[in-house]
Formats: sequence, structure tokens, C-alpha cells
Amino acid sequence: MYKVTFKFENSEDVTVFAAFGESLLEVARKTNVAIDAPCSGNASCGKCRVKLVEGELDSKQTRHISDEEYAQGWRLACCSKINADVAVMVPDIASAYRSRMKVADLSSPDELKIFDNIKQSITEAGIELKNNLESIHVKMDVPTLDDTMPDNERLTRAIREITGMQRVKLPYSVIHKMAQVLREHNFDVNVVIRKTEKDIFVYDICGADEAPVIAGLAIDIGTTTVSAIIIDMTDGKILAKGSSGNGQIRYGADVINRIIESRKPGGQDKLQKAIIEETINPLVQTMCRQAKISPMNIYRMSVAANTTMNHLLIGVNADPVRMEPYIPTFFKTNSIFAGDIGIKVNPDAHIILAPNIGSYVGGDITAGAFVTMLWNQEPFSLFIDLGTNGEIVFGNSDFMFSCACSAGPAFEGGDISCGMRATDGAIEACTIDAETMEPKLTIVGNEGTKPVGICGSGIIDIISELFRCKIINPKGKFVREGRRVKRDADGMGSYVLAFEGEEAGSSKDVEITEVDIDSFIRAKGAIFSAIRTMLSYCDFDISMIENVYVAGGIGSGINMANAINIGMFPDIPVEMYHYVGNTSLAGAYAMLCSTESERKVYELAANMTYIELSTIPQYMDEFVGACFLPHTDASLFPNR
Repeated sequence: MYKVTFKFENSEDVTVFAAFGESLLEVARKTNVAIDAPCSGNASCGKCRVKLVEGELDSKQTRHISDEEYAQGWRLACCSKINADVAVMVPDIASAYRSRMKVADLSSPDELKIFDNIKQSITEAGIELKNNLESIHVKMDVPTLDDTMPDNERLTRAIREITGMQRVKLPYSVIHKMAQVLREHNFDVNVVIRKTEKDIFVYDICGADEAPVIAGLAIDIGTTTVSAIIIDMTDGKILAKGSSGNGQIRYGADVINRIIESRKPGGQDKLQKAIIEETINPLVQTMCRQAKISPMNIYRMSVAANTTMNHLLIGVNADPVRMEPYIPTFFKTNSIFAGDIGIKVNPDAHIILAPNIGSYVGGDITAGAFVTMLWNQEPFSLFIDLGTNGEIVFGNSDFMFSCACSAGPAFEGGDISCGMRATDGAIEACTIDAETMEPKLTIVGNEGTKPVGICGSGIIDIISELFRCKIINPKGKFVREGRRVKRDADGMGSYVLAFEGEEAGSSKDVEITEVDIDSFIRAKGAIFSAIRTMLSYCDFDISMIENVYVAGGIGSGINMANAINIGMFPDIPVEMYHYVGNTSLAGAYAMLCSTESERKVYELAANMTYIELSTIPQYMDEFVGACFLPHTDASLFPNR
């Protein structure tokens, strides 16, 4: 056995032991050291870079590591095997997807604006903002030698008298604490219940002098990022809001690699633990501390996620999702509780899963389609959710069609050499001077924060500006020279946004390369070709679109004109575009605080038609044409 030490720029070392011949990436995964590996270790992405600082590795040089970098000690973790004691540095930019937890400042109006707007829209649509959780006061006679009724029957009878309901369910968690609580408070208690037309379910019991907090948890489980809010179920008020990287990222950046990893021995459990034990539970604990409540006060959860994430969350086989004829284990289920899968809230908390529509159109889209109100409008509208999978919905109050395309992780910073999530240090907007080629950057974080990488909205701006300034050609190749343009030994170009040391907050230049641009062109091509193919399939034309709602947590907002300029979105008036943020989380929130909203989301899913693009020959032709700036058919972009 050999000693392996992982060193970090801003945290303590991690030391483990590994056997001869083990892959460094696999050692990191087993140790919960997050090294960004979008391709899941097949050496195609070049993102799992580490720097050898002590000892030695059996590591071959790849096309992703130049001769100079190799001499400096840079290696790919997936191509490195253990053959001696070793210490490697995991640079911050290489671990951009490490679980950087962020809890929102709820004093900022921007953090709450979307949820206030949702409540207003739902109310205007005639949907009641009410759920079936409540607290009731129950006072019982104290037992005596003449009144020997057991505690469970005494409580049940009292609840029946108050509510008029005959069927009352007491779970183990309540029975377990009931005797002590009743006697400590002289049989005068408050009880948290769920009331339906058929029964009463008792979630919790506390003294009458204690005002119980009835909280709910809404979660958006993205392939890259997990976002969540805790709310007061009585009035919908946001108590805490936070986000974290999805711990599954080290098993691959996209759902296909995750599914493949899950089918390896023990893989299904590893993927489930990564999302629950490493991601959701720590995030919930942190938010509960901020809200000053116990996780046991969370009595209901709602989850919006894509089909694969739903399967991996509850620990079921996701392999059929990727295999023809693409039949998942479920589209909808109401039978999952927090205690079943180890989420550390009240074990009896019912988990509402936003229903999936197809193998690649999940509950995140049904939830998003609900809050954008496409179903309540006459104009023909397009809803686009930008993520690792690009999902699209088109329709109005009469019909809705949906489809999905594999855009890859580029919109969230994956497959980009300096890509990262929209956290502190990310470039989220950019303009470039056409004469000097000097950039002006907007950075996520406090004033003075130096850039360490680029998030999705920043990538769109940078490529659009490089194209506008004629620094790159329609194929994404660099055609101008200058201080900001570098070339490697093979002549491949890159544009430096921030030089190491003087401008950047990382240990290397923050740059975008021709390989990065090519990856992004394919991603934007997938989105545009999916839009064109779906509209054509429905016998519609781009000119018939009246509204476009763009969702996705890729920054503070997308510059729509730039997105059109590079051919990602159709060339229609920019006023028709609306950036609506994280609609998946917003939809989960709506389902959580409103039972009627929950029913409506299920209705939308049942009535939405799913189109499988892979079965339409036109799609591939459209995709090839869209892999150009802005498109091989210039007539599609007459205003650019």
C-alpha cells in the first residue's frame, strides 16, 4: 500500500492509502475528494488535472497536457496510476465542481423576487395557495386508575372529536415520543397533522406552550447544481435558501456517464449516497441552522429533477432510461418518504416528486412549465431550460409539446477548460473592445473579486464578443493576433481574459480555447436544432413564436442579444425573450406550498406530448447546420 496525499489551495490535506496500480481518480472518488471529471475518467475532456508535487505517478502524457505543463508536473488523474508514495495538488479551477455550499442572504430582494412573482401568478390563475398541513391544539383528560385508556387511543379519540375525522394515523416517530411529551405537558399538546378527505396523519407532537414550526423543503436537483429552499408551510414564507454542487459530479458531468457508473458493482449506492449524504443532508443542515429550526420540523418535501436524477435519488436502476426503448421505472410516484432514502428531516416527510414526461424530459421541466404559465396563455410560447440536458416546451393553453437534447455541461461551465458554476470568481458577463481586444469583465462576488473561471452566461458573452470583434471566424477559430491571443505548439489559439498573477485569482490564466469554443458551438447547436426540429414536427414556424422563457442557473441572466448573435436562439425581437431563472426550484416551491398547484403539475405532465428527437431524421441535419456561428444558413439570422 502507498500513501496518497491530496493537497488543496484553500483547505487541509487529505491523506489515504492505495494499492499498486490503482487509478488516482478512483482513489479520489473513494476518498470523497472531488476532482472534476466530466467524461467520467475516459481521458476525453482533460478536466481532471492535478499537479504532482512529491513522489511519482505512472502517468502517460495526453493531448490535454503540453510538454511544458508535463514538465511542471501536471497530470490527468484518470491517466495516472499509483506506483509509489505521492502527493498531488488539486487546483481550485480543476475542482470547480467541488461542493461549494452557498446560503443566500434573504435580506436581498432579488433572492425572493421570483417566489413573490410565482405566488402572484398562481393566485391570478385562480389557484389556491393552500396545503393540508396544520397544527391543532389537543387537550385530554389525564389518565387515572378509573380511566386507563392507553395514550395512543386517548390522543386518537381527542383528534377525532376536534376534526370530525374517524381515521387517524399515528406513525412510529410519534408513538416513540408520545408518552414522555404527554406527561411532561399534562396531556395538553399541539399536534402537527396532515388532513385529507379520508384521514388524519399525525406528524409530530409537542407541548401546548410550544408553537410548532411547520416547515417544508423544496429541492431542485440539477445534474451539476442542487438548489433548495425551506419554507413556512403556513404562509409560504422563505426561511432559508441555499445551493451546492451535486456530489455526483465526480462520476461524470452528464446523465449517461452517471448511469453507466451506477451499473458498476456498488455504483447505485455510491450515486445515491453522493446526492443524499454528501449533498442534500449537509445543505439541509446548513439551511436549518440559518433558519433556526430543527430538520425534524420539515414535514414535507418536493423535488424537481430530471428523470435520471429522480432514479438515482431514490436508488433504483436508471439503466433503462438510456437504453432503447427508453422506458424508466416510473414517471410519477407518491410512495416515497424521507426516512425511506435517508434524508435527514422528519422521517415521515412525504416526498412529492414532480412527474417526468419522458426519459430525458423530467420533473424539472413539468415544474418549470407550470410556473411560466404557458398552460394559462393564448400566445404560442417557448420554454427553454438550459442545463446539461437542454429541455424545450412549446405550446399554449390548448396544447404543449416537449423534447430534450443532449447539450452537454457547457452551459454550466463543464467541458470548458476554465469553466465553473456561477459562484464567486466566475466571469458572468463580458464585453471586448474591437480595436484593442481588451476585455471588460463582470465577476460574481464582492467588489474586487478576481476571476478564477467562466460560468455559462459569461461563455455566451465571450464567444459572441469574440465573433463580433472578428477575433474568431464562424468556425470558432482565432484569426487575429494580439496580447490576449495565445497559441500552443500546435497552433491552437486561446483568448486570455485574465492573466495569472496580475489579473486572475487562480494559479493559471483564465482563458477560453478553440476546443472550448468548439464544445460550446456544439452545445448551442443542439439547442437551436432542437427548437427548429420540434417546431417543424408540430407544423409551426419560428415566426409564430410570441414569447420565449429561458430558464437555468447559468448566471445572473443571459444577454439574449448575444445568445441570438451566436445562433443559440432564433432571430426574433429580443423583447420577446424573458430570463426566468431557476424555474425548477420555483415549481417545486409552488407544489410544496399549494396542494392545488401540485395537482395542476400532474395534470400538465399527463397532457404534454413528448417528442423523441432521435427518431426524427431531420434533427441531425439541423444539428450539423447549427454547428457554426451563427449558422450555415445565414438567412435564418437576417438581423445579425
